[in-house]
Amino acid sequence: MAANEFLVDPDRFDPDRPIADLPAIRELNPQRYEMEQLESILYEDLEGGTCVALAKTSRDSFWVRGHMPGLPLMPGMMMIEAAAQVASYFTQRHDLLGAEMVGFGGVDKVKFRGVVLPGDPLAVLVKLVKSRRNRMIIADFQGIIDRQLVFEGQLRGIPIPVEELKARQAQNA
Repeated sequence: MAANEFLVDPDRFDPDRPIADLPAIRELNPQRYEMEQLESILYEDLEGGTCVALAKTSRDSFWVRGHMPGLPLMPGMMMIEAAAQVASYFTQRHDLLGAEMVGFGGVDKVKFRGVVLPGDPLAVLVKLVKSRRNRMIIADFQGIIDRQLVFEGQLRGIPIPVEELKARQAQNA
């Protein structure tokens, strides 16, 4: 695949030179423990609506033991979750949605074109397609390893009504 077919030219980011680390990601994304899928942010461009992150793919990842024993393959849903976390980070960093928290609104056009193994340097690229404040964002995403496309698709992010959910949770306690 030629670099111009990627959402962000791989020459524009370097996995060894992140622009934001895990503590910076944690300031904006609520996921913790096994659900944290990102290691660092490698690139972002507000004007172009793009962001690139390095995803975690270590032997210590929770999915390694069971998916699949003897040949650990990163589950497709975890790849999509990593893309959602990149989109959430970018959306929250630039207050594009005006929400306390961003959640999944849906995914479309997802294709898996390769496999991700523990230790692979998985770069997750996101490009904002549409943003409607207080309503939703739509973003294209890709995952690449060594300039090879391994997955792609489109996702929607929506505002999560945090206070309403906390009140419901308190009622059910």
